[in-house]
Amino acid sequence: MPSINVSSETTLTVPKTQGIKYAGSKLKILPSILDVLAPLGARTALDGFSGSTRVSQALAQCGFHVTSSDSAVWSEVFATCFLLNTRPREYYADIIRHLNSLEGYHGWFSEHYGGSADVQPDKSGEKRPFQLHNTRKLDAIRNEIDRMGLDEVEKAVALTSLIFALDSVDNTLGHYAAYLSDWSARSYKTMTLRIPDVHLNTAEHRVVKGDIFDTIGRYEFDVAYFDPPYGSNNDKMPPSRVRYSSYYHIWTTVIKNDKPALFGKVNRRVDTRDSVAASVFEEFRKDSEGSFIAMQAIKRLIEETAARHIVLSYSSGGRATKEELYSILNASGTILKAIEIDYKKNVMGAMRWTNEWITSDGAYSEYLFLLEKS
Repeated sequence: MPSINVSSETTLTVPKTQGIKYAGSKLKILPSILDVLAPLGARTALDGFSGSTRVSQALAQCGFHVTSSDSAVWSEVFATCFLLNTRPREYYADIIRHLNSLEGYHGWFSEHYGGSADVQPDKSGEKRPFQLHNTRKLDAIRNEIDRMGLDEVEKAVALTSLIFALDSVDNTLGHYAAYLSDWSARSYKTMTLRIPDVHLNTAEHRVVKGDIFDTIGRYEFDVAYFDPPYGSNNDKMPPSRVRYSSYYHIWTTVIKNDKPALFGKVNRRVDTRDSVAASVFEEFRKDSEGSFIAMQAIKRLIEETAARHIVLSYSSGGRATKEELYSILNASGTILKAIEIDYKKNVMGAMRWTNEWITSDGAYSEYLFLLEKS
């Protein structure tokens, strides 16, 4: 099977997407991802580890038949909202208007995540992610969503709207493993739900919640995009033990509305403990042969994915991991393109696939690799 011409002048316009503040957001590199995908002539695409779903949204708007896959329930809800909607945006106006009209009250969310605007968190000794006037609205709105008898997509749109509204008034730096010592300016604002920027989807998209290996075992794709949250291998900078499930534990609770058992200073869900929620892609230890377990998971991921082309994102880290990734990619097919994006210098350029990459500093870089599988 001959290789395609990746020097084609085919282009894809970067569409508008929506998402929460997210540590793994691909918003800044969406243009690069679409530039890599444009010449492939692909119709079906997998967005593995879809997270906030910005890549899934962009691919869907560019005409791909998208499978959005992630283990997080909030990612499933976002994907359902943006990929499975078949109604005009105005259809949801009455639902959002009704939810905004509700009078708030002090419920479970206010008890565990709401703080008084009159007392700075550092002085009260208890940091909270939201002010009480917003958690009281959250209590009322979240319980009402369950009572409204909404179908799957309607509920996903309502929940996505609620999470976006909360994300705009939080007291964090973008995740919920820690809260700010002083109330952020945005936390004083009153949250207001707005209709997400949903589109009339005419293509058949698929939303899959679960383990990525189950997804790639069930379906085939023209192209797969992966941005796995693998752990660092830098011995001089021990990796954080906080997992993605812990970073966004509140979104899980908002979606499930299950009032879970909590622990720790930030009131994390018990089911986000490392012993329960750890992902093999976030593992920082080595196996008995001295290979990083997370990198072996990437090797398996690439080998088992039934797709002609794979696009892999990689944030720069320790050099040993780079060498191992170099070996994994070379063993799995032909690398057609490698792109380095330097955030500090705000530059992007093609790289020669040589030791230039392995020995580069890469402190502020993200890499994109286009692989044609053997």
